[in-house]
Amino acid sequence: MFESVKDYVLGLLLSLPGIICALSIHEFSHAFVSSKLGDPLPKATGRLTLNPFRHIDPIGFLTLLLLRFGWAKPVVIDPRYYKNKKLGIVLTSLAGPFSNFVAAFVLVLAKLLTYLLWAATYGSLSSFWTTVIEVVYTMIDYSVILNVGLGLFNLIPISPLDGSKVLLSFLPLKAYEKVLKYERYGFCILLLLMFDIPGRLLSIVGVPSSITVWLDMSLYLGVARSAVIGVFENFWMWALSFFGL
Repeated sequence: MFESVKDYVLGLLLSLPGIICALSIHEFSHAFVSSKLGDPLPKATGRLTLNPFRHIDPIGFLTLLLLRFGWAKPVVIDPRYYKNKKLGIVLTSLAGPFSNFVAAFVLVLAKLLTYLLWAATYGSLSSFWTTVIEVVYTMIDYSVILNVGLGLFNLIPISPLDGSKVLLSFLPLKAYEKVLKYERYGFCILLLLMFDIPGRLLSIVGVPSSITVWLDMSLYLGVARSAVIGVFENFWMWALSFFGL
């Protein structure tokens, strides 16, 4: 039991930099794109920075660290400053998830460099420096997964996530107004789906798991995450073969 607790705490510590990195990059990208489109609010509210203290919500950070489900402080924007309001909202909304995917790719490159450093110095370094390289490698690996996960999660078309803002921008005006009436319930719906509450309730009344499994949002997120990570792993294998490893 002690070993399992030790491994759990170690996993939390190793994932900490990845969570801070993913949240900060995500929110900064929202602020940056909105600012470039003419919106003065992100800069006025201090969000045009990579400083994590400007972006991290304490409760959302802790839940993300412990439950892998959390949030950051939302960037306040004013679409009235955009020349094309709908396009501006789409670009600003997609900036966060897109930045996480870019960050994940950059981190894969950093992971490759760390691995090459380990391979080049194998057997010549002290155990301390070997351990340092291994820890850095593991932290980068966690960061890749967290950035991909955060990017995909925010593409879900349920308010208040970025995907919902993109979806709303493409709806006709009448449909848009109808959806807005229920937007305030989005977070509750999201929580129910993330913790598979509908599926659990249906299981209680006898609905077979072969049906309820399709209501589990984590299933779809897991498939999407595996697909994206698979692309990075293919690049990883190609890079290793390129270097003759």
